[in-house]
Order: sequence, then C-alpha cells, then structure tokens
Amino acid sequence: MRDRNSQGFTLIELLIVVAIISVIAAIAVPGLLRSRMTANEMSAIVSLKALSTAQVAYSSTCGGGAFAPTILVLGTPLPGMTEAFISADLGMSATPLKAGYNFTMGPGAGSAAGPTDCSGGATITAYYATAVPQTLNTTGTRSFAVDAGNTTWQLLGGAAPTQPFGPPAQPAQ
Repeated sequence: MRDRNSQGFTLIELLIVVAIISVIAAIAVPGLLRSRMTANEMSAIVSLKALSTAQVAYSSTCGGGAFAPTILVLGTPLPGMTEAFISADLGMSATPLKAGYNFTMGPGAGSAAGPTDCSGGATITAYYATAVPQTLNTTGTRSFAVDAGNTTWQLLGGAAPTQPFGPPAQPAQ
C-alpha cells in the first residue's frame, strides 16, 4: 500500500480549485472590461483635444485664420516641413480608428470656404470633429464631438453630439 500523501490531488480537490478560479474570474472580468471602456473613452477625449490643438496651430501658421477641412490635411506635413500637425495614428486616414473609436472631421455649422492655405489647399471657417464608439457598450458608452470652440462635448450612446452643442449633450469631464 502507498501512503495517501504520495498520491497527489484527488479529482474533488481539483474541481474545487477550478470552481474557485471560475468565481474569481467571473467577478474580475466585468471590472476589467469597464476599465478598458473608460480607457478608450479617455483616449477619444485626448485625441479630440489633439485635433483641436492641431486645428489652432494650422489656423495660425498656415490656414490664414481658417481651419483644415479634413484630418488628412492635419496629418500631412507642410511643404518644407517634416512633422505634421497631428500624429500618424490619427492623421493617416480620413476616418481613423483609434482605441475602439471612429473619428471624423468636416465643416462645422455655418462653415464657409476660407482663404487658400500656405500650400495652396482649401480651408474652411468652422470645423466639427467626432469620436464614436466602434461597438457601443463594448469599446465605449459615450460619443464625443468638438468644434472651433475647443470644448469637447459628450453624449451617452452611439451618436455624436450635434451642433449647436447643448442639452442633452454636456461638456466632457
């Protein structure tokens, strides 16, 4: 006969350990998913602030007081320059996807054609940029928008706040 201590774990003991690990995972996973959504939402807010900052820089250096009509314009270096107004993760596509959010930018409410910019391109007098979750309630629960007023607005759901901004949208915190 062998000693009980040399036989290892019983099947019941292993099943209890697996059950305990399953309960811990069931408690932890929703918290991790909420944390990821919060991180995606914060990334979207920061990216919209970067677009606003890029628009201000474009307007004052090249746009003659007007704004870039697309994200691609902000992502393209000016003639004789090596750096664009925004980073490549946003500026390489007209509708970039970053951290679970789809970004768009175009003319804002009341926009008109502006003066020609320093590289001969068209400008606009007002812009409107949005960040919408790629999969609502998975990559984010809020949508965001910003315009030439440089305040980022938020709205629960899969539709971005519309101009003019106001209730039910609120400034993003």
